[in-house]
Amino acid sequence: MQINRRFFLHKGALALAGTTVIPQFLIRKVMAETVTSPNKRLVVIFQRGAADGLNIVVPHQERNYYAMRPTIAIPQNQVIDLDGFFGLHPSMSAFKPLYDQGHLAIVHAAGSPDMTRSHFDAQDYMESGTPGVKGTDDGWLNRALQAEDLHRRCAGTCEHTAFRALALSADVPLTLAGKVPAIALSNVNSFTVAGPKPSPAAAAFQAMYGESGDQILHATGDETFDAVKMLRAANPAQYKPSAEYPNTAFGNNMKQIAQLLKANLGVEAAFTDINGWDTHQNQGGINGQLAARLSDFSSSIAAFWRDMGDQAENVTVVTMSEFGRTARENGTAGTDHGHANAMFVLGADVKGGKVHGKWPGLEPEQLNQGRDLALTTDYRQVLSEVVTHTLGASNLNVVFPNAQLQPNNFLKLVV
Repeated sequence: MQINRRFFLHKGALALAGTTVIPQFLIRKVMAETVTSPNKRLVVIFQRGAADGLNIVVPHQERNYYAMRPTIAIPQNQVIDLDGFFGLHPSMSAFKPLYDQGHLAIVHAAGSPDMTRSHFDAQDYMESGTPGVKGTDDGWLNRALQAEDLHRRCAGTCEHTAFRALALSADVPLTLAGKVPAIALSNVNSFTVAGPKPSPAAAAFQAMYGESGDQILHATGDETFDAVKMLRAANPAQYKPSAEYPNTAFGNNMKQIAQLLKANLGVEAAFTDINGWDTHQNQGGINGQLAARLSDFSSSIAAFWRDMGDQAENVTVVTMSEFGRTARENGTAGTDHGHANAMFVLGADVKGGKVHGKWPGLEPEQLNQGRDLALTTDYRQVLSEVVTHTLGASNLNVVFPNAQLQPNNFLKLVV
């Protein structure tokens, strides 16, 4: 079988119904024939469940922080100090070298301006990029890719690989939903599209292309399944990372994103998430459930950065969570749904080694509704700067409609 460039290109509707990864030997010649993809790649990580930003990036010089959290506050002598005022949770030691090297930036008191305390609504608002507006059916990252095409003056005519937008998840998340085709991969070593007994999703995929009157689509579909069979024989599990990842679901996802990026498949935007941040009870301080989650989170991202090696020069990582948690601990040694939070931005072009944003303070009169860290940076401000510099998505009205975001209001996170 001859594999040609049509296998790698979207022709209006190509979206894999399973999981694949193309090893270097298979694509080296083919990719030489395709349009070169932009060098910059963006990786988006969603912390689902509302992470406690105050115990992640600790304001250890705020006296009221300790007064409001008598059992779960991080002691000053245990905090990983960053700048004399803020410090990292001790379980996040993997982040300290990245911060010291100037690759990791933090934005505190950031988040969505919408006041909902519903996980479902808040996640939808953040992923759609339209806080407070229900029913938006596409995501900010998909629109950023559309804005990139507009910037390149090739809207509707650009050729991209099938892996331009991908998620390490069971389904395409709202963040990536939209006009730009995206694929969801649950495991790069599991080919659910191929095999003698295809899954229902694979069968539907085959039927869709088999019945298509468009011969380009039909041929692309056939080539997809043939390539998947080749990949099964090629054993993509032979990938050897250059760093040791935590043996966790999130660690595995970050490893697979590195694997896909390093395979030069034309990935421009990748998404994954990590659950377990809803700490209403027994949150813990230096130890406990939050500490364990933070160790996984920071160690997996740090391993990804090391694994990318020289290619990390063209990668930017940004993290977010739907909202923060209450400034005061509750009666069950946990925290409840709050408002502002902390975001991380990692990259070679990032102005790291600094906690960005305006700190609102934790005195009673400074709290949002008397209970939460107040918001001073709209998360869309952070994302706008990132997509402008990484994807060239300069038309911010496309990415975040009605947000009225301007480059002169950027935090200067990216240099």
